[in-house]
This record gives sequence, structure tokens and C-alpha cells, in this order.
Amino acid sequence: MIITIGRQYGSGGKEIGEKLAQKLGFAFYDNELLTIAAQKSGLSQSALSEFDETPTSSFIYNMYVNSMSGIDVVPMNQQLAFAQFDAIKEVAKAGDCVIVGRCADYVLRERKDCIHIFIHSDMEHRKKRIVENYNIPEQLSEKTALKQDKKRAAYYNYYSHKKWGEAASYDFTIDSSMLGIDGSVEVLAKITEEFEKAYRNSFEG
Repeated sequence: MIITIGRQYGSGGKEIGEKLAQKLGFAFYDNELLTIAAQKSGLSQSALSEFDETPTSSFIYNMYVNSMSGIDVVPMNQQLAFAQFDAIKEVAKAGDCVIVGRCADYVLRERKDCIHIFIHSDMEHRKKRIVENYNIPEQLSEKTALKQDKKRAAYYNYYSHKKWGEAASYDFTIDSSMLGIDGSVEVLAKITEEFEKAYRNSFEG
């Protein structure tokens, strides 16, 4: 069973993913995907980190390709994105896991054993977490949240051709400010349990 988690910045999506993986006994992948992608592709892990979930402008891309006089050259951030997509497919094949971010829901869209989740939260809750967990001054917390959300949305929308954060793009959305981190984990664990039963019954039936 594969669980993918998209998340607003400061919503606690990564922490929820980690705790959910621990509760279910699943593997957990977030920044670990950078290491796997670097090992498999031969690309620099530092470059992967720099361009992690960074969007590509199709306009800039076309200008770049045209400037190469007809040579088909893929920009570095696209190479890095594709390396991560390959890493996502690889870890999904390895067994039960929780994968955070990086268009994992779209990359694994052909698989039927996946649950795609989006974690969101109200801004006051997010600002508090950002200050406490990332040592960002309170006066910059909302600006930081909006900037990171914009970056993630552009990346997701570009590669998936879907809408980041829109309910229709996912199976379930969870408001972590209503349920809390542990409450969100419990709800998602129950959803996973029920989904797994239904998935198994679909084969038996």
C-alpha cells in the first residue's frame, strides 16, 4: 500500500507522514528521495536539494532549447525532477510506504494500491508551527508560507497538469488545525485500513 502526501507549508504534513508510517510499519520517504535519485542518476545530491520541488517555466525552457541551435537539451531542474520521479517509482515497487511531496500522486497515478492525501491548515496554525519548527521570525512566517506554497503549487501544476491543493486532485484532504497532528494520523490510519480492506476485496470478488 502506498500513501502519498501533498501539504501546505507549515501544516505538519511531513510530521503526519512520519508518524503515520511509524504507526503502520511503512517505509517513509521525503528527503530520502534525493539520496536515492542521486545514487541512481549520477546527478549531484546538492543540485537535487537546490532544485527540489522547483518549477520549470515552459517559456524559459523553450528559449533555452532554441538557443542550443536545435540540440535537444533538458534543463537541469527537469532532469532532477525526472530523477526523483524514477526514485518514487522505485520505492513504490519496494513495498508499503508513505511518500511526501514531489508529485508522487501523479507519478503513481496508474497504480491502484495508492491513497493520495493533501494536508492543509489555517494560516494562524501554520505561522505558529513555522516559528516553532523552522526558527523563522513571526513577522516573516506568513510571507514564508505563501512563498513556499506558491513554489510547490507551480511545481505540481507544471508536472502533473492538475491543481495543487484542490480537493479533486486527491482522494482525501485533512485539516490538521482541526484534528491536530496525532488526530490526523489516527484518521489517516483508519482510512488506510478501510482502503486496504476494499482493495483486497476487489481481488477476491
